[in-house]
Amino acid sequence: MSKIDKSVRRQYRTKVSEDFPEKIQFGPWEFRKKSSMRYGENPGYPAAFYQEVGARGPNMATLEVLQEGTKGLSYINVADMDLGQRLNRKLTQIFKNKKICVLIKHEMPAGVALADDGVTAFTRAWGCDPLSNFGSVDVFNYRVEADLARVIIEKGRNVEVVYAPDFSPEALEILRERKPLRVVKMGAPLEAEAVDNGLEFKRVAGGLLIQQRFDSRIVSLADIDVISEKQPTQEQKEAALLGWNVACFTRSNAIVLASRDKIHGIGSGQRSRIDAAEDAVRLSRRGYGPEGTIMASDAFMPFSDVVELAAAQGVAGIIYPLGSVRDEEVLARANELGLIMMVTRRPGETDCERGFLHR
Repeated sequence: MSKIDKSVRRQYRTKVSEDFPEKIQFGPWEFRKKSSMRYGENPGYPAAFYQEVGARGPNMATLEVLQEGTKGLSYINVADMDLGQRLNRKLTQIFKNKKICVLIKHEMPAGVALADDGVTAFTRAWGCDPLSNFGSVDVFNYRVEADLARVIIEKGRNVEVVYAPDFSPEALEILRERKPLRVVKMGAPLEAEAVDNGLEFKRVAGGLLIQQRFDSRIVSLADIDVISEKQPTQEQKEAALLGWNVACFTRSNAIVLASRDKIHGIGSGQRSRIDAAEDAVRLSRRGYGPEGTIMASDAFMPFSDVVELAAAQGVAGIIYPLGSVRDEEVLARANELGLIMMVTRRPGETDCERGFLHR
């Protein structure tokens, strides 16, 4: 039996050289190389980050690295920062005057919370799933002060990147104590307008997919349509609003459990919706639990199994899009079980919004 060679760890620290062009022209859009990455998604593969010429506001083109840590920003770090920034910006537009913290792992939300003070927002988000948040990219819509910095570097807590609009000098000094930590400043507050071409590109063998970036239109309590016999309270509608918008940034199939100020559980990337729901419930028990939450489903429910699971686990209601051939059957079962059912159809409209995400 061969022994494990500890030098294998070097591959994760070794930078791979790249010779990509300094700029890429794609139709009317120009992208210029901003930095070379240590490597791509996996060691041994070259990678680089290009910024879009003319992009401004809070986006990846305008960030400033204040502390590189021991390894610098990675390809995966930048992808996580982008998702976290876009999710936090969306929530900042909806939940005005709230401190919002978003924790990202593997381009998926791992914890999200709102509060009136910065430390509470962070600790509340971390409590969503303390196990999965290990090694997270943490994105804030507010200035990081010394008290928050001390909590971020507490013993036993592992954070890869802290990404925020600003940092106090005292906070920067404290964060420097954690030498591997990357500290990155946004180019503009999340309330500012973010300008780029608004398109998303996905490489496929022999071609390229292009689509306009999805942007949920469910942004206020008035945008939620209640179709069940049981009616929600305002707090439950606020939970639905939070859960739905987090679900839209979660890999499909996605199920999110939420209360008005935090996420309780996230089930993501499952082939079946019931598996995603079971994952959300299971993971919620690492932190706040499923009881009393509102469940958000990024697409319609083909069967009543998710409804039955939700009721059995103490979930109060569900927000989801219609569109299944069994919509009436699902709603009837929900009414039997006393669940609140809300749909992503603004009152007076016919179409529901679906929130699929495949990255």
